[in-house]
Amino acid sequence: MYLAPVEPLVEQLIVAIEKSGQTRYEIAKGSGVAQSQLSRLVHGENRMSIDNIELVADYLGLEVVLRPKTKPKRKR
Repeated sequence: MYLAPVEPLVEQLIVAIEKSGQTRYEIAKGSGVAQSQLSRLVHGENRMSIDNIELVADYLGLEVVLRPKTKPKRKR
């Protein structure tokens, strides 16, 4: 199974948080993730578990999806 690198996933989540128009407090309260953890994530100071990423994503109306990596075609 292929797991996507965490960085692009976290970057997309941070963009979604910023575009939501909600405060980190509102997102933390609504998602059940500690506000301090959410704040540290946005500032790049800490990683978040996949469970908490899913909670925040779900609250923001997003879905975390894993898919197989496509392999580039070989040149012959």
